[in-house]
Amino acid sequence: MGRTTGIYRDEETGRYWVDKRYRKRRLREHFGSYQEAEEWLILQLENLRRQTQFGERPKVTFREAAARFLKEKQEEGKRSVVTDVHHLDALMPFIGSLYIDRIHDGTLDPFREARRKQGCKTKTINDGVSTVRAVLNRAYKLWRDEVTGLKLLEHAPSLVLKPVLDRRPAKHLTWAQQEELLKALPTHLKEMALFGLNTGARDDVICSLQWDWELPIEELGVSVFFVPPQHVKGEDGEDKTAQVLFLNSAAQAVIERQRGKHEKYVFVWRRERTSTKKKHKQPPMAYQPVETMNNTAWQGARERAGLGDLHVHDLRHVVATRLRERGAAERSIADILWHSQGTITAHYSVATMGELVRALELIKDDKGTFDKSVLTLRAEHLARRQARGAVKATR
Repeated sequence: MGRTTGIYRDEETGRYWVDKRYRKRRLREHFGSYQEAEEWLILQLENLRRQTQFGERPKVTFREAAARFLKEKQEEGKRSVVTDVHHLDALMPFIGSLYIDRIHDGTLDPFREARRKQGCKTKTINDGVSTVRAVLNRAYKLWRDEVTGLKLLEHAPSLVLKPVLDRRPAKHLTWAQQEELLKALPTHLKEMALFGLNTGARDDVICSLQWDWELPIEELGVSVFFVPPQHVKGEDGEDKTAQVLFLNSAAQAVIERQRGKHEKYVFVWRRERTSTKKKHKQPPMAYQPVETMNNTAWQGARERAGLGDLHVHDLRHVVATRLRERGAAERSIADILWHSQGTITAHYSVATMGELVRALELIKDDKGTFDKSVLTLRAEHLARRQARGAVKATR
């Protein structure tokens, strides 16, 4: 009995590849055995035949949909694709082989349970579910089959995000702790952290910041950055409206130090030469964008600074706390941190921008006055206890 055409054996890996075209569609997948490859190909061909002859909706696995989702996000230049890959890798063993019209909230329960056993927090699990939701929403709203013209998904299922009852308490930084952290960070991360501590920007926004988004405001002596909607994330991971990132003079100074390094991205890094004999030579690599601030360099620096599991996101909480300590209006804090509803790109006058820049100016350094919140007092108390413990340990 002859073998099915379109199945090939990879001599290096021993795996079997399906690579076949049928009615404008390419079928491509790999398997551990010839039988698995043949069964899959026969099933796919039958599905395609039923689609072309009877107009049935195409059968698409979640793995196929996820691959298309990631490809599109890469083409759109969305830096969050790195996080999406992380979540999708964890999801594939549970729903990767399922057809997208068979995915519902119940099919995600094994994924949720497995992640809990691995020690993941509810927020992390919800982020994975939100990624599934984003993939299925595209299949429902945007994607159509080339042959039948039908949507790939008739309707998007309702996927439940569990209440977050185990949220990790935000950590606060004293000014002394901030100084220790900045000293421990490599130069590129130090600049990014300092920028975050003066703007309240999220990690992904700082990493994605581009020169094309900058608009100098001459009347205020600083720039603002108009951040496109695809870089502004909602609670469920969906894109929101464009937002404005406001800078104080300290953040503006950071921006000025980045000019000329990279044509597109503001914050970049490169490996410098450390040998004094080769200092005069060109660096061994060009500047590259930073994918995430939460890398091994960040984790090592926070450990050396004695700050435990300080998260990059905690810097936003530091900004919010300091703004309240300095008497900034709640409306200003909400606008600075993008907690307000709707777009703000078209509605701010120079006067209103000035109010927000002045609020950020209040937190660029330690005023030395007693305007501390309970969070700051508690952080200072814990720092003193740790210092006393370190002294006792050396005796």
